[in-house]
Parts: sequence; structure tokens; C-alpha cells
Amino acid sequence: MAIQSASPSTLGGARAQYHLRQMLVFLDASVFNKPEIIVTFVNTKVDEATGEVIDEPTRETIRQQLAGFAKFILRVNRAS
Repeated sequence: MAIQSASPSTLGGARAQYHLRQMLVFLDASVFNKPEIIVTFVNTKVDEATGEVIDEPTRETIRQQLAGFAKFILRVNRAS
């Protein structure tokens, strides 16, 4: 499982992720940890009409997470 959050403030998504991760640890879930995706001030980084991420640094971090998550899936599947 990969986790992403978006918030119009600085901490809303981070707090939600922190609590979600605590629950997932308790459930012994396989969670992909890095890089974390916490999009702050989402209203300035996503086009409201299309839902497209328009902030290039955010897009790059999401690309990195998805590339790492693909490797994580392969590793978890091999271990099963």
C-alpha cells in the first residue's frame, strides 16, 4: 500500500498519514514508506477544473513514489 495525502493547509495531510500509518502498523500491513507524498496547499498545485497536478516538483515526487512502489510490489510478491 502506498499512501498519499493532499490538504489546503500545511499539516492536515501529514497528521492524517501519521495516524493511518499507526493503524497499518498494528494491522501488520505492507506499507511503502518512502518517498512520502504529502501535498500541502493543494489548491495551488492542482488544477481545480481538471484535477491535474500542475506543480512540477509535486509531479516529480509522485513519479518517484510510483517508480519505487512498482519495485516494492515486486519485492513483496517475491516474498509471498
